Amino acid sequence: MDKHKLSESDISDKFVRPAMVQAGWHTLDQIYAQFPLRAGRVMVRGNRSHRDKDTVLKADFALFLKPNIPLAVVEVKKARLSPQAGMQQAIQYAELLDVPFSFASNGDNFVFRDATLSTGVLEQTLTLDQFPSPQELWARYCAWKGWSPEVQRVAAFDYSPSKTPRYYQLNAINRTVEAIAAGQNRVLLVMATGTGKTYTAFQIIWRLWKSGAKKRILFLADRNILIDQTMVNDFRPFKGAMAKLSPNAKGVERVNAQGQIEVDDVDLAVDKTTKAVNKSYEIYLSLYQAVTGTEDEANIYKQFSPDFFDLIVVDECHRGSANEDSAWRDILTYFSSATHVGLTATPKETKDTSNTFYFGEPIYTYSLKQGIEDGFLAPYKVIRVDLDKDTFGWRPTAGMTDNKGQLIEDRVYTGRDMNRKLVMEPRDAVVAERITTYLRATDRMAKTIVFCEDIDHAARMRQALTNANADICATQPNYVVQITGDNPEGKRELDNFIDPERSYPVIATTSKLMSTGVDAQTCKLIVLDQNIKSMTLFKQIIGRGTRINEYFDKTWFTILDFKRATDNFADPAFDGEPVQIYEPKGDDPIAPPDILLPGDGRPGGDGNAIVGDPLGPFRGGGESVIKYVLGNQVTVAVARERVQYLNAQGKLITESLRDYTRINLTKQYDSLDKFLQAWNDADRKAALLEELESRGVMIEALGEEVGKDLDPFDLLLHVAYNMPPLTRRERARRVKKRNVFTHYGPVARQVIDALLDKYADEGIATIEADTVFNVQPFTDIGRPAELIKSFGGRPQYKAALQTLERELYTSGPEA
Repeated sequence: MDKHKLSESDISDKFVRPAMVQAGWHTLDQIYAQFPLRAGRVMVRGNRSHRDKDTVLKADFALFLKPNIPLAVVEVKKARLSPQAGMQQAIQYAELLDVPFSFASNGDNFVFRDATLSTGVLEQTLTLDQFPSPQELWARYCAWKGWSPEVQRVAAFDYSPSKTPRYYQLNAINRTVEAIAAGQNRVLLVMATGTGKTYTAFQIIWRLWKSGAKKRILFLADRNILIDQTMVNDFRPFKGAMAKLSPNAKGVERVNAQGQIEVDDVDLAVDKTTKAVNKSYEIYLSLYQAVTGTEDEANIYKQFSPDFFDLIVVDECHRGSANEDSAWRDILTYFSSATHVGLTATPKETKDTSNTFYFGEPIYTYSLKQGIEDGFLAPYKVIRVDLDKDTFGWRPTAGMTDNKGQLIEDRVYTGRDMNRKLVMEPRDAVVAERITTYLRATDRMAKTIVFCEDIDHAARMRQALTNANADICATQPNYVVQITGDNPEGKRELDNFIDPERSYPVIATTSKLMSTGVDAQTCKLIVLDQNIKSMTLFKQIIGRGTRINEYFDKTWFTILDFKRATDNFADPAFDGEPVQIYEPKGDDPIAPPDILLPGDGRPGGDGNAIVGDPLGPFRGGGESVIKYVLGNQVTVAVARERVQYLNAQGKLITESLRDYTRINLTKQYDSLDKFLQAWNDADRKAALLEELESRGVMIEALGEEVGKDLDPFDLLLHVAYNMPPLTRRERARRVKKRNVFTHYGPVARQVIDALLDKYADEGIATIEADTVFNVQPFTDIGRPAELIKSFGGRPQYKAALQTLERELYTSGPEA
């Protein structure tokens, strides 16, 4: 057997895997071939998307002590290459998996990199029979960490078998469990929205609970929906040991297939009559507000002794728990002896509010930018729509009154005032019309969230959108719904909105209720018509669109921005890292507005409360804000509009698809001659086009923007190299005039004429398809075998087809 002729797969199966098995690694639960790391970034151009094949990462082998406890990565190369050839990849993959051991092999031997420096040597060459055992690597790993036997036991404890974690979830879970087992009592995890924080929390709690390291656990969140979704989804395996801790709690409501409200059976820990807490459970889930609310309820958490809980997990910890004077922090202070774990997508760092001051530096961070790069989060494009009155301002005429007869204060009103101090009803209609126009042009059933200034604005937008979509809403009244804290009917529709299996509602108007914790997997459009000054709130809102659900064709989303909120993209910290979002100056309120909303830490909040003015009573003197309402006294129009894309460096850039294609194609082929050579050399033009699309040249979307039905060849020549295009029909006509195929018999010439007509109608991919002879007009000429035989056989037919393609794309003169 000539080893140098073997593929990488053969080298893996015949030499590398046997060496690992001989060293004591078990194939079923310790050796994972082609272990997935990165799914491949989703590239978006026009209304099309694809995964970038060059960014898909799989380790040839990932080695685990046991399922989900990784130890090493092995990269394999062909025998003709040096074993060192795979080491750079192995190191990269090991960094992603957060392990210190990397191996590279060509089937002759291994290069072993040991970042623990347990033997004093970083890299060394090993023979195939010197591959280390799982026990040896685990011993080196534990010695490197300095772990005691008890820490080792907890750090290696089994995962729940609910589902397989992604690499970054493994890192977050393992680092947290290891840190807590080693005695760390304050832990901060930063994970972008849509990356599975709740599932990560579940596995952390499961392993600590099952191992006995933590026996009683409290999970805190700030929205009822977060608790409910958690109990019936990720935390379901805890059923029987888990209860909801709230004096007014009830089961989890959902709407069944018949449209009826059902209540999922969940255990409740508080007697509704006596308010007494049942302390027999081991895992409790609660709203902050539910246990620190009104005076009658303020003693709920104090019914537990201060040392009752061993572990408290704080979801969305960027909110009230980051404030030293927050009522939410009272719970953490009372249970100060417990280990506290904070979870957030958007840690808050200001002079007066700090997650890291309380929890310490993040033990692990997985940012929005990284999630998009890896292909686990959806990228986005931004459509900025500037309305004339927002952009250029509006000033009332002298003595002008609003719909209520109020004299309008004489000053210039700008975009900041719209829907806060000044309501222009025609503006609602323009926004609704623009949203509807976008949906009509793309997908009218695309789930859409419209973020409004307040409840009143959300109600008006529901009506404006209903009128704009009257053709659907007349028979489907739930096509547009209002989902706000004061609207029980709308809130009941929330489950239907986030359920990918349910078509309605399609459009939800809201203000703050849906900004966090709503798992809207299929949301394809986020509309921003709200003044957003907090980077934290902005990230939370954008997070409603970042989930990917390929089964339902959700791989990217659009932000339709009417308030220039996406100026926040210019912030260098818009990638999930900790941000400084608020610098109080002068008489400014101490805490930023998004902390001071009802339900965000003050006694009496219900966790779902929404207010009209984000600053509310914290404005000077506690005076209410006068809101003027105008009807047809004014007109509103779109002033300008532009489309922006997220480029490979994570920056928003304004560009046309033509510009993008020109830059992309000329990078691959720096001259027209090189492109023509590649085109002519391609046995199948369709294969070359597929390759170009995989690298971001979106042919169909480009054709839509150019507005001409051109052959891809002409389209690319025209856009990238400024060549005058020919239509397919013109190309086919020129070939027929050249009489190139006169040496063939009458049947073959008839087939060639039919191929040219087919090309003129449908393009090059159709005539290259193996099934082309199964459709008319070819079926009228003869059976496929007879048609191929008319050329002398399949090789001769393929040669004739290549000649036809060469003639189609020749630049020579007409005959």
